[in-house]
Amino acid sequence: MYKPDHQAGKLKRPDKTNLTRTDSYDRNLFYGDSKLHKVMVQQSAESFTKVADSALRLEDSVSEEAKVHVGIIGCGRIGQCHAANLANKVPDAELVCVSDFFEESARRLAKQYNVPMACTDYKDLINNADVHAIIVCSPTDTHADIIKEAAAAGKHIFCEKPIDKSLAVIDEALAAVEEAGVKLMIGFQKRFDADFGRAYDARTKGFLGTPVKLHLTSRDPAPPPVGYLKNSGGVFLDQTIHDFDMARYLVGSDVVEIYATGLAVNPEIAALGDYDNTICHLKFANGCIGTIDNSRATPYGYDQKAEFFGTSGVITVNNNFPNTATYADRTGCHTDLPVYFFMQRFASAFLMEMIAFIDCIVQDTPVPCTGNDGRIPVVYAMAATKSIKENRPVRISEIDPSLG
Repeated sequence: MYKPDHQAGKLKRPDKTNLTRTDSYDRNLFYGDSKLHKVMVQQSAESFTKVADSALRLEDSVSEEAKVHVGIIGCGRIGQCHAANLANKVPDAELVCVSDFFEESARRLAKQYNVPMACTDYKDLINNADVHAIIVCSPTDTHADIIKEAAAAGKHIFCEKPIDKSLAVIDEALAAVEEAGVKLMIGFQKRFDADFGRAYDARTKGFLGTPVKLHLTSRDPAPPPVGYLKNSGGVFLDQTIHDFDMARYLVGSDVVEIYATGLAVNPEIAALGDYDNTICHLKFANGCIGTIDNSRATPYGYDQKAEFFGTSGVITVNNNFPNTATYADRTGCHTDLPVYFFMQRFASAFLMEMIAFIDCIVQDTPVPCTGNDGRIPVVYAMAATKSIKENRPVRISEIDPSLG
């Protein structure tokens, strides 16, 4: 079971006497009464066992002491996804605090999931002694600073990709995590998808034989707003980064060379000097070759497929659909369109990665997707960007000699 003093930071249970205090408003903390309610329910249960002749004495399957108290920084779309899972579906976790620059966003998420604490300054969440682990869902340019501050405070960290756009900044963050001795897990949720997981098993369990070719298709239904794209770091760092990680994960080998081509159909994206349709050709250290096909907009919905070919067999991952029904008429056979976007397609994967993160804390085991696993796809994105600009294959060692 998880012991609060087992990890780097000395973590303690919530102080029940402070749960309704109002003097913290100046620090932008708003305390609710959900924990006080829990205490009252527990007291009622204890009284019940004393007065009811047929009362059964029950032991909690997971005591409050055993739970990892989690705080979320960033209450946008992905923060809401993680909040829903932590509040309802991760047995060893308790969501105790949320933070967002926009007060209304923090208040709304806290109210929706009965979270007892909320704030507008993420530093208050980090410095909260009742928070053991932090989920970073804020804008990319805040990730590295939050990681360093959270590590210094002895908090375990789950961070959405990418850690940063700069390798030097990433390295500083990873060094801070190493020095603090806390856990850092990067959010590449595709690793936890059952379908892509089966493709991984096909290699690791020997079904494929020697890996020969990998084809990944990842096409979004619609591009993000232009305002977002301006600060995204480009298509390779924002979209393809998931596929770079998946390619490395499935093949079980590092990429040594990338040749990227692309174009921009959308004039607004073209005006940014970015691309909305790209293909990356990959060469791996183990001799395997591969391609990644990305599009920012797809008329038929979210297109997520893979084909992994080896000397002994092939495995194919197809799209997910809202249902399995097929209807036919004189024009042909028809199905519904694939599920619309990543929040629907990878709903189970988001849950499984959060369960995995909390389990690593509870069991004190290594995380399945490390800070270095988050760093390497950034290197690949830089190589792809250099390749498409210079119209040539780029060796990964040109970006980072340590990966040559």
